[in-house]
Amino acid sequence: MLRNYSFLGLSVVLHLFIVRADAQTLSPAQANAQVLNLKDAVKTALDNYGTIRAKANYVKASQANVLETKREYLPDLNISAQHDYGTINGTNGPMYGYKGGATAASGPAMAGQNWRAAFGALYLTDVNWDFFQFGRAKEKTKVAQTILSRDREDLNQERFQQSIRVSAAYLDLLAAQRLVITQQQNLDRAQALFNVVAARVKNQLNPGVDSSLALAEVSNARIALTNAREFQQEQANQLAIYMGVPPADFELDSVFIQKIPTAMTAAPTSAMNEHPLLKYYQQRIKVSDEEANYLKTYNYPTFSLFGVLQDRGSGFDYNYGTQFPDAYTGNYLKGVSFSRGNYLFGVGMVWNLTSPLRVHQQVASQRWISEGLKDEYNLVNQQLQAQLVLSDTRIKNALSNYHEAPIQVKAASDAYTQKSVLYKNGLSTIVDLTTALFTLNRAETDREIANNNVWQALLFKAAASGDFSLFFNEF
Repeated sequence: MLRNYSFLGLSVVLHLFIVRADAQTLSPAQANAQVLNLKDAVKTALDNYGTIRAKANYVKASQANVLETKREYLPDLNISAQHDYGTINGTNGPMYGYKGGATAASGPAMAGQNWRAAFGALYLTDVNWDFFQFGRAKEKTKVAQTILSRDREDLNQERFQQSIRVSAAYLDLLAAQRLVITQQQNLDRAQALFNVVAARVKNQLNPGVDSSLALAEVSNARIALTNAREFQQEQANQLAIYMGVPPADFELDSVFIQKIPTAMTAAPTSAMNEHPLLKYYQQRIKVSDEEANYLKTYNYPTFSLFGVLQDRGSGFDYNYGTQFPDAYTGNYLKGVSFSRGNYLFGVGMVWNLTSPLRVHQQVASQRWISEGLKDEYNLVNQQLQAQLVLSDTRIKNALSNYHEAPIQVKAASDAYTQKSVLYKNGLSTIVDLTTALFTLNRAETDREIANNNVWQALLFKAAASGDFSLFFNEF
């Protein structure tokens, strides 16, 4: 449930769940043409991401399954018709249609085999209705309904998870873009420093090794800038994947740079048991419990109403037999025409007396599955409670670093300015100056990270509490 996220000290982001939101598609052209704010990024992801689309289809499948289980209580109504051609040799003797292996030839027992054949037909309509099953149909419908509820909660927690993912990726990309700017500024300073050092070396005011050291700093700054740009591209690609759009050079909203969140100490608006992940786990338990209740109904008999309406046709006459072996015709129309009809209505009961022996163990197995699901629920709940406690500490530390970072930048900037002036006047060494340059670059990097970590900390709390509005309402 957690994913580690780090880049020069960036915070760990809880990798979870989402609130439902209507989505709109953002084309690559739009991504390049306008500022991409966080809300648009989340909405686009909710509309396009493959896992969410798949789980939405699973919900639709479960909805159809609920309708199907409700209609299973309807009686079976079958109609059939068959036209046959064959012989009707009969013989005296017992027979059992083992596993359906039997044919019907209603003819007299003749003294010997013959191959006289004629057409015949059977027209049949039958109704069968299991009208009382001790609540089996009702329990099956309940199982289907709880599965639907589970799939809906699964979709909701996936939406919540995707919102957290996209928000984290958005902050990651913003941090990467700010670090590119920082490294570009560092390269500009290093290049300016090299120009000063080269001029002083050329005028023999400083030793030649100073220019080599300054050039090394320029090269190091270029490498750092290249690495920062590569990281920025990686984060842009990740954001594009989560949004379900082709990679692009996203221009992000600068609100994260201009301010810090106003709801850093706000309490979640919903109880912990309303967390999308916990609700999903609750529904898994309910599905298992309902399946156990459904299995118990197989302990009891099934009562059925049935009715049959039949009509037959035959090319053999009523007096066909040993005395009148020629009393048949090969005429097709006569053979398949209605000649004899019957009807039958009744009520029946079927009860497999050994079923309770099997059902008892099936129910016990399902009960143990429910207990296992409860243990998983308790574990997830415990983890989320721990993350929620940790989130307050993270917010406190992030705010502390946020207020400390400008002090570090100011001090590092003053030190670099001082060392630069001293070096130009021959009162400091190139080592002192490059050290001050490095310190200033580190301070500016820490500042960007500290600014971003404040938002990351709030996102972490929103993910742990299950209340995405804590973070989302800041925009």
